Amino acid sequence: MTDPDAVQEFETVHVPLGDRAYDVRIGEGLITTAGAHIAPLMGRKKSVFVLTDTNVAGLHLDTLKTALATAGIATEALTLPAGEATKCWAQLEVAVEWLIENRVERGDIVVAFGGGVIGDLAGFAAAILRRGVRFVQIPTSLLAQVDSSVGGKTGINSPRGKNLIGAFHQPSLVLADVSVLGTLTPRDFLAGYGEVQKYGLLGDAAFFDWLEANGPALAAGDVAKRIYAVKRAIQMKADIVVRDETEQGDRALLNLGHTFCHALEAATGYSDRLLHGEGVAIGCALAYELSARLGLCSQEAPSRVRAHLKDMKTKCDLSDIAGELPDAEALVDLMAQDKKVIDGQLRFILARDIGDSFVTADVPRDVVISVLEDALRTRG
Repeated sequence: MTDPDAVQEFETVHVPLGDRAYDVRIGEGLITTAGAHIAPLMGRKKSVFVLTDTNVAGLHLDTLKTALATAGIATEALTLPAGEATKCWAQLEVAVEWLIENRVERGDIVVAFGGGVIGDLAGFAAAILRRGVRFVQIPTSLLAQVDSSVGGKTGINSPRGKNLIGAFHQPSLVLADVSVLGTLTPRDFLAGYGEVQKYGLLGDAAFFDWLEANGPALAAGDVAKRIYAVKRAIQMKADIVVRDETEQGDRALLNLGHTFCHALEAATGYSDRLLHGEGVAIGCALAYELSARLGLCSQEAPSRVRAHLKDMKTKCDLSDIAGELPDAEALVDLMAQDKKVIDGQLRFILARDIGDSFVTADVPRDVVISVLEDALRTRG
């Protein structure tokens, strides 16, 4: 039986951002020892304020409360609806007003306990409450563990686009417990994998090679491989965040696949027709196809991306999205609402090869439309 007072062995990625530096801890059973991890961050007030969703609360909230209570930490929790639609003004207001009602002070700790939606919303609530309250990320999805929980991007969606409202607000600690990945549905796990493979594509060809060889075992539940993949992805993101915290340059590389993805999410109403990580996977395949169409990389590169995603049994084509989609012109218009637009120009992350990506605004609209038209044509 696990000793709840003990901090189990874990891997650590340090994010060195001066007085806002923090650790990301990766391992098994970190939720059961969360109190031991969080207690050193606390002052005299031994209470935390947890924001979570209905799915995570039903599976893991009691475990977290018990772990915190063992360390003498009281817990207040607010459970929000699960799903991307929660990243909105209405639910942000619910969260902020609840925190105010509970007299949360700047020195207190808000805990974001859930996937990317809860992490983004809870982090944004912490960022704007009293001009900044500390928060801890305990991401419960693969997507959140390798992407949204690290780097300090917080926010909500607008009906006109994804993540258009937000702030940079770094967490004080991230606990990535790979044990909880076993409770994800296969679809949710593979959606998170869309972000994992992105890291190999954007800057580490050797990692993509490793994923081609080990991805199926990772998906099947190999814990050691899951820990390695999560740590490698987090380390890559941390390195980029340290170089460019507020996305003035290199950090935009992390948006590989996202320009297409965000347009597709808007087109599908931020619904479960398309999960974010699925959109990233499709977006990466489209970005590589666009790169090949522009003569930047060989056709072998996009073919390899799609082959790997098919091998992993995750979405990789527009034909994998159920229901109607707008035409290519309308999808490009949706891209124009993306937050990566600067001086009216949309930035794309394109590639010269697997593991070699770059940011550019020099992409002819007609070529983007051509790529989308061909992809839409495969839907029949």
